[in-house]
Amino acid sequence: MTDSRQTPGGTRWALVGASDIAATRMIPAIRSHGGQINVVQSGDPDWAVVYAEQHGIDEWTTSVDDAVGRDDVDAVYVSSQNAKHRDQVIAAAGAGKHVLAEKPLALTLDDARSMVAACEGAGVVMATNHHLPASPVHMAMREIVATGEIGEVRAVHVSHAVGLPDRLRGWRVDDPVGGGVVLDVFIHDIAAVAAIIGGQARTVMAAARRGADVPAAPNSVMTVVQWSADVIVQTHDAYDNYDLPTSLDILGDRGAISSRMSMTGDPVGEVTVHHGDDATPIDVPVRDDLYLTTVRAFDEAIDAGTEPLVTARDGLRSLAAAIAALESLRTGCTAHVEQID
Repeated sequence: MTDSRQTPGGTRWALVGASDIAATRMIPAIRSHGGQINVVQSGDPDWAVVYAEQHGIDEWTTSVDDAVGRDDVDAVYVSSQNAKHRDQVIAAAGAGKHVLAEKPLALTLDDARSMVAACEGAGVVMATNHHLPASPVHMAMREIVATGEIGEVRAVHVSHAVGLPDRLRGWRVDDPVGGGVVLDVFIHDIAAVAAIIGGQARTVMAAARRGADVPAAPNSVMTVVQWSADVIVQTHDAYDNYDLPTSLDILGDRGAISSRMSMTGDPVGEVTVHHGDDATPIDVPVRDDLYLTTVRAFDEAIDAGTEPLVTARDGLRSLAAAIAALESLRTGCTAHVEQID
């Protein structure tokens, strides 16, 4: 592709999917880093018009090919419904455009692999929009683990049970294939753990609350994940918790790390290192917006050939774990996670 940007970070974007996450998080992040959004695509022309007007985007279209084929577009942010990601990412790669794709990358590993292969074949950057590795709190925990201060990691506990706002319900609770907390929330847990301690999930045992009021897609799921390097990861993901703060805790053989209010899209949260009875709060001096951090790293990958914060293959690994969790829910048995090189 021809890169006619004038300055680093001046990426010209197409939005494929007129979504809430684009409106509330990505549009501000892109513009904060000097990027411009030249077109938005939606399958609903009425909504496309409204969305473009609301967010100051000059052009709109219902055609993915038109959006990604424009000469004034360098990169494409894909935040459409999950089942549409494959064809849209492949179209962007075919047009020679860099791609930042929402999780899950697709609903099957084969589809996700085809997306990654298309981008690699086209020589364009592809990244997965997992936000938690950009959290300043998560970055602090990763640094503590890397220094060896808590020794070898033995276990991780993630509480990512949240209350789902009414405006976000829709497909998340109504779509039994593409919805539910496994593909929407648990998948973020996997990306977060991988970013902090490295490695990937090996097996997953999952259980869901299945009361009469539970919607088509599971909205409360707990898992036990066997991780590489003999680490055990426990997760709780839900849409029905409006009271208990989220957390991520790491147990090592010479200490532990606890965090509170840490599984969020905002640059908040607290980190504490524990050695016996001693608890030491950790200062987190930089509190950059998570999505700005992601966009900054994506632009650097375009400009300098570095890796984005969360790569396409990282997205494959988180999807593989989510698919195994869904398989465990279906069978009631432990499911193996396909390993991604």
